[in-house]
Amino acid sequence: MSTDPTTEARLEDHSGGAVEDRIETAIDDAASVVGNAWPIHSFVTANPLSGFETQSFDDAVAQAASLLGGRGYPSADTFRRALAAGEIDRETLDAELADAGLDDDPEALLDRLADAATTDPDDADTESERVDRVLSKWLSAFLDEGSAHWSMPNRDAGFYAAFRDVVPHDGDVPTDGVLADLPERPVDAIATVLDPYPESQWQAIFEEQLAALSGWTSFVKQRGADGGEWQSTHPMTLAGYLAARLALADAVGADIEPTVERAGGQPADDVAAAFLRAWEATYRDELVDTVASASESLSDREDGGRPDAQLVFCIDTRSEVIRRHLEAEGDYETHGYAGFFGVPMRYEGYDADVAVDACPPILDPEHHVSAFPTDDDDQATHDRWLGIREAADEIVETLEANAATAYGYVESAGGGYGVSLAARTLVPERVRNLFEALDEPVPDAHEFCDPVVDHQHTYNGDLPVGLTTEEQVEYAATAFELMGWETFGRLVVFTGHASETANNPYASSLDCGACAGNPGGPNARVLAAICNDPDVQTALSERGVDVPEDTVFLAGEHNTTTDEVELYDDHVPESHAEDLEQLRADLAAAREGAAAERVESMDGGDVRDDEGVRDVERRAADWAEPRPEWGLAGNAAFVVGPRELTADVDLDGRAFLHSYDHSTDPDGDALEAILTGPMVVTQWINAQYYFSTVDNAVYGSGSKVTQNPVGNVGVYQGNGGDLMTGLPLQSLFAAADRPHHQPLRLSTVVHAPLDRVTSVLAAHDDLQQLLDNDWLSLTVVDPTQDHGFFEYDEALEWTAASVDALGREDAPTVAPAADD
Repeated sequence: MSTDPTTEARLEDHSGGAVEDRIETAIDDAASVVGNAWPIHSFVTANPLSGFETQSFDDAVAQAASLLGGRGYPSADTFRRALAAGEIDRETLDAELADAGLDDDPEALLDRLADAATTDPDDADTESERVDRVLSKWLSAFLDEGSAHWSMPNRDAGFYAAFRDVVPHDGDVPTDGVLADLPERPVDAIATVLDPYPESQWQAIFEEQLAALSGWTSFVKQRGADGGEWQSTHPMTLAGYLAARLALADAVGADIEPTVERAGGQPADDVAAAFLRAWEATYRDELVDTVASASESLSDREDGGRPDAQLVFCIDTRSEVIRRHLEAEGDYETHGYAGFFGVPMRYEGYDADVAVDACPPILDPEHHVSAFPTDDDDQATHDRWLGIREAADEIVETLEANAATAYGYVESAGGGYGVSLAARTLVPERVRNLFEALDEPVPDAHEFCDPVVDHQHTYNGDLPVGLTTEEQVEYAATAFELMGWETFGRLVVFTGHASETANNPYASSLDCGACAGNPGGPNARVLAAICNDPDVQTALSERGVDVPEDTVFLAGEHNTTTDEVELYDDHVPESHAEDLEQLRADLAAAREGAAAERVESMDGGDVRDDEGVRDVERRAADWAEPRPEWGLAGNAAFVVGPRELTADVDLDGRAFLHSYDHSTDPDGDALEAILTGPMVVTQWINAQYYFSTVDNAVYGSGSKVTQNPVGNVGVYQGNGGDLMTGLPLQSLFAAADRPHHQPLRLSTVVHAPLDRVTSVLAAHDDLQQLLDNDWLSLTVVDPTQDHGFFEYDEALEWTAASVDALGREDAPTVAPAADD
């Protein structure tokens, strides 16, 4: 299609620069209205409103409601239940309502909030729905990552080119308007459709068109940012998507003129915001009181000597439960550290098809680490069984793809096949036990493979293979510095975590959030290997970190579904056999208590320890179980400080716990790393759980019962439509109308000198922005100021939060000077 003279002139408009550049700029600016969505096989929890974080939370949820249609606050019923359960302090609520200028009693305000939520939906725009249906069909075909048996033609040329080829053959749309002869370049198609609209409307048009299928566009946005094999092989851009969408809209006569008015704060939002602040303050005040009280007693404690063993767990909220139960079993010291253990790497497992980025999405991997076989016999045994399993998988795949073959197979297999299906459905725990017994003689890859840690002077793609000695020393030193270690036990265990479920598209969402939805065991093995290296220990000694000769580092992995901790003890010497045996026994006892606690949280009622283990194993094996575990549901706080601050407290699996000792970090470097890394990741996690709970239909993914996996990248609700990018109902709700997850913004509590925290914030505008805009709260318990605590206010100013704790008659606003 040749460009018409008007469009040609606009593309050559030199007065304001080429229209092409201005279209691209408008697309980039508009893309902030959608978040980032990763493929479901490597699920990453992220704030669905991350593009709005430059605005205050209240303004952001109002604008998102206008564009995306999602509710931004908990429902009136949710607030009522929290109020009745005592989770919202009445006095705190009264103060928040008064500050907001709301004079009615809370019950009347909640009635008003409920009435405001009961509105008739607008009439559907059938033309826009038609565009959505066509686009979702071709998006799922193009973005498929290996599940389709018949691929969309011409994918190598990119989405727009492939769409341009197939759309003339699509009977669902007329070939009218620009669609009759699509230009070769997407920008030309966009310019043609935009021709009747002033440039002042372009960004608004793009925003609404991107928001229409926000799940798909979030995935496209992240895919383009990540690059990777699928994007490089089958490229797709937001410009290509918009060109196809606008051409379809033009063909079917859908109105693309943007909504003139963007939603602002509504009275109902003011009510909900006040209730939410009161709920958060009630939870936060109790937590801060606990930390401040422990801070005072901590200064009077004497050194307890060398522990039986030290275990480093991920900061994940599920680790708090098993840590608490293990500490009750013996003289164990547990610590919290980001689950990638500070090593940003791309990991390639022994029998993995692809390498994965085993680090948070806010970091880029810096090393390629692979598993290398070291035992030929065990490797051969493993490979024989792997071949049998792969053959079985091929049979299943054939059955899934060919209905005629499937019927023939079931008929010939007869009763045996039916019995196997019935067993997996009715007695899944017995089937699990059977498979475990069959697998017992088969070595796992970690039993005959070691990670290639030492630098190999080669590259895999763009990453060096292994780590230099200098890099290894830095990672070890950083770990000990962040956790404030000065004493080492005979055994030090770096414990990653993973989950175990059957028939669960969201399986990776239960693995390590700090490792981009991948298990944390490989990272733990790498750090253990680093710390065992004599050259690394010599270099650490020169830095003042003395590792005793009898200290042995090893890795492990915590199964968060069953609470079993597997120790990778291949390299532990015989001299530590008794230590290892005792640790295993105590981990088994801790597992029983933790499993019973988790089952009670899922089913209610008291559970005996042995019953808890059996039940969590059943959930892990049951292919019909919609809730194998709660995941990180309930997360509400991030505590940075020594474990002693929370060791004697049941935090109910709701707090991320990061070890930190301010006395070993005089320059604040370790604190800076924690606040700029783990705190940001936990805020992402918290925001996704929050929004998936307050409006699951828009920000979550609905019920697992009605989900359909698509393209190995995500799920639909039903048989088509938008890609669902959030968490399912079963991960958040105890019942259809009763959330288990309390939708609260993250409360961060840091045990450190106030001026040190201020210095870190002053150096990072992005952290200030999150705090100034109320996406999370920050309270500092300052052990150097009589253990008083201070709440972050705005613009690096703090408010003394407790008159009693400070021993003053007033509570002034303070603005400590940042260190230069």
